[in-house]
Amino acid sequence: MAAPMDNLLGVKHIILVLSGKGGVGKSTVSSQLAAGLVKSGKKVGLLDIDLCGPSIPRMMNLEGRDVHQCSQGWVPVFADPEQNLGIMSVGFLLGSKDDPVVWRGPKKNAMIKQFLTDVYWQDLDYLIIDTPPGTSDEHIAVVEGLKAYKPDGAVLVTTPQAVAVGDVRRELTFCRKTGVPIIGIIENMSGFVCPNCTECTNIFSSGGGKALSEQCKVPFLGCIPIDPKLTQCAEEGKSFLERFSSSGARDAVQSILQQILQRS
Repeated sequence: MAAPMDNLLGVKHIILVLSGKGGVGKSTVSSQLAAGLVKSGKKVGLLDIDLCGPSIPRMMNLEGRDVHQCSQGWVPVFADPEQNLGIMSVGFLLGSKDDPVVWRGPKKNAMIKQFLTDVYWQDLDYLIIDTPPGTSDEHIAVVEGLKAYKPDGAVLVTTPQAVAVGDVRRELTFCRKTGVPIIGIIENMSGFVCPNCTECTNIFSSGGGKALSEQCKVPFLGCIPIDPKLTQCAEEGKSFLERFSSSGARDAVQSILQQILQRS
């Protein structure tokens, strides 16, 4: 019988994307990081374990695709013909995109364990794991399941508002208590880029994520402004980095990607 989690043996780097609350753009950040790493020549897996809100299939324009099985387990759904970006999500396993996931904790934990052990990723440079918001038992299941593989760490996503920053502070505490290294903090929705003049205006506030990183002595990876082009790409399931060569948000994502690549 194969040892548990054999399917992760070929993964070089594992990165968790966490947020203290929903609606901060965690899945958008996860999908753009995955697409950007592929564009940098890496082979990438994107695992969506936000079981109650699986948005990755839509963001990657893969809704309605079926998951197949082989002798090693589930075969991820590939977003490109070259099979450089493989994706797994509970969204592929539902009968309809409108079907809710109404499961108690034990069933959620069992599904997460199955995602960690039964997806046949083959050899990957990076596995990006898009997690649900909060610090629930689902996160504990992920951390315990990955402990033997020593993940690179977590990228924490916040928005500038104090309430979101406060939730991320709790996420930081969770990481430290569970032994997950912290790669850094991203402040998403940090300003709004005008589609006409490209000027960036702080419609909420700014600096909360950077201030938190300084207080907690963790790296600050950068600010990503609200950009209608990025929103459009997420809605249409297209690569923002490939479609738009000039954008403040694109430059911000590229800078974050370079910092992650430099850690390798």
